Amino acid sequence: MVDALRVGLLGYGIAGRVFHAPLIAATPGLRLHAVVTANPDRREQVRREHPDARLVDDADLLWRTPQALDLVVVATPNRQHLPMARAAVAAGLPVVVDKPLAATAAEGRALVDEAHRRGVPLTVFQNRRWDGDFRTARRLVAGGELGRVTRFESRFERWRPAIKPGWRESAAPGEAGGALYDLGAHLVDQAVQLFGPVRTVYAEVDRRRPGALVDDDAFVALTHTGGVRSHLWMSAVAAQLGPRMRILGDRAAYTTYGLDVQEEALRAGGRPDTPGWGEVPPERHGLLGVDGDLRPVPTKPGRYQDFYAQLATALRGGGPLPVDPADAVATVELIELAHRSAAEGVVLPVSS
Repeated sequence: MVDALRVGLLGYGIAGRVFHAPLIAATPGLRLHAVVTANPDRREQVRREHPDARLVDDADLLWRTPQALDLVVVATPNRQHLPMARAAVAAGLPVVVDKPLAATAAEGRALVDEAHRRGVPLTVFQNRRWDGDFRTARRLVAGGELGRVTRFESRFERWRPAIKPGWRESAAPGEAGGALYDLGAHLVDQAVQLFGPVRTVYAEVDRRRPGALVDDDAFVALTHTGGVRSHLWMSAVAAQLGPRMRILGDRAAYTTYGLDVQEEALRAGGRPDTPGWGEVPPERHGLLGVDGDLRPVPTKPGRYQDFYAQLATALRGGGPLPVDPADAVATVELIELAHRSAAEGVVLPVSS
């Protein structure tokens, strides 16, 4: 029997506790070996939820004994993504970085180049590629059921009129705070995965809530080289939510409402190794067709667990990493262009 790969998790906030730790624990061939957090409450949560994991106060302790781990996952606040990933690469440890990879495309590109130079596997946790509605949309687009797609509309909207304290609301550049970085990193990645490279970017980025230091309401329009236009909305001030996704083609359209069920399940303590994981009830299935002739399409189950399953296989030499880090660099580049477009009020070309 092959020993499980030992995983060190940096951070036990929302990303570490809700997403990464349960997915790691449920993946055959992986073992949550160490968790880095100095917060007393979070240390107690680790003891309760993952009693076999070793608690570590400081990530520096991991870099001193890299032979004790087989993989590092960076689930820290955004400002620490780059330095923690660099340290892992320098220690020769394969590393997963939560999105966004870095605050700037230049920094992300330098990290990817350094990992490549050292021969260290590096990937990025773009978990929304395994959302059920996105998996379904991908199948419909690839199968030609919509005909020639002309427009892709995608939204991550929330109603959070009160500003919560925390780094996500910080205007410090290194924090990569605001809705465009936080939610746009998913929406932009999904659009490019569906419809390929982007030719131009236009954006409107605003701070709507009194006292807001970062954007909380944004719209991004991407024109893909293949002709599809992606219209992406991300907001914390949407009192009524629009469709989660709408794809318009010259034969039919596909529309869905509501977020993927996996996040809610993970927040409630669910595990992806339980029966029925990621399944969407029939009343929440998306609709395919034209007005007057619509039919529900069963949503493919969401499968966040596939990210770590594919990663475990890749680290044992059995295939590609689940996400090419160059994709994450391209996403940050588009987000930077969106911020610049909004500031200048112009459509900007994407350098080839």
